[in-house]
Amino acid sequence: MTVIVVAAAAVVSPTQASAAPAPDAPAGTRWLEAFSPDGTISQVAAPAEAAPTTTAGVTAAPPPATVTALQQTGSTADRFDLVFVGDGYTSSQLALYHQHVAEKWATLTTIAPYSTYKNYFNVWMVDVVSAESGVDNDPNQGVNKNTALGMYFWCSGTERLLCLNESTAKSYAANAPAVDMIVAIGNSTKYGGAGYSSMATASGGNAQSGQIVQHELGHSIGGLADEYDTPYNRYSGAEPSAPNVTRYTASQLTSRKTKWYGLLGQSTPDGGVIGAYEGAYTYKYGIYRPSENSLMRSLGKPFNTIGLTVMTQKLLAKINLNAPPTFVTSQETGG
Repeated sequence: MTVIVVAAAAVVSPTQASAAPAPDAPAGTRWLEAFSPDGTISQVAAPAEAAPTTTAGVTAAPPPATVTALQQTGSTADRFDLVFVGDGYTSSQLALYHQHVAEKWATLTTIAPYSTYKNYFNVWMVDVVSAESGVDNDPNQGVNKNTALGMYFWCSGTERLLCLNESTAKSYAANAPAVDMIVAIGNSTKYGGAGYSSMATASGGNAQSGQIVQHELGHSIGGLADEYDTPYNRYSGAEPSAPNVTRYTASQLTSRKTKWYGLLGQSTPDGGVIGAYEGAYTYKYGIYRPSENSLMRSLGKPFNTIGLTVMTQKLLAKINLNAPPTFVTSQETGG
């Protein structure tokens, strides 16, 4: 009998998702995920965004923007609502922005479970208009652009880390009928992106950067932990609640009948067999992952069996399979 024990929890929202249990970032910074062209992922301490100044009890209206449905298949209550916002696209480049969004969506749905349940997503494109084309520090440091979301490469001294004004991006995304996850794409062909707790960034014109979205939804939908083992040395904390990392060796998983013990030795979509491989959760020692190299460890890979199982369970808790997809094309709102 195949057994997998998964923490009983509701679908993890973008604000609840946590990429890793990293130690506190230095004062005035926060941890972001940085992605390299070879598929490796790491943690970088990037400048923390100042809290927005608001009037108590008053919620600011989102800046006006037209919203177009790349794909609308049902009520927001029955679907996962993925919202794209763009930066560095002028009013004459919105068609290019829409093309880049379509390409990112196509990349996302090349692997399971996104490919299996793609018709149960609503995909919204918020037309954020910038005064200038492009993003800061592209193609070189010192290049400055006047853009709506303030996207820039070389964030925290890391060339391909693509940061932005997060609160402004969220404000624009609020124009969409509903928001379950935000993806902000910059008008650039340079590979890059970042993983925030509530959104992902990616280069709009770079095909490979679409894989960043695949990984980030593993956090926001599945509550999956990172399986890479940098930058920290030895893990000494409690047993993580995330379903795809553990303090236990394979024999301990079996004796305790916990987590993925029932899948040990079975083949996995990312290659090899399910086991307990040391190095995960951003630590090199003292913590284990289920497979050698899944999407939660490196880009360009599928989910391992544990990740795929959990992602499927969480998606099915969010979407309504009893509400068949009914496609509505080119719906526009706002503006």
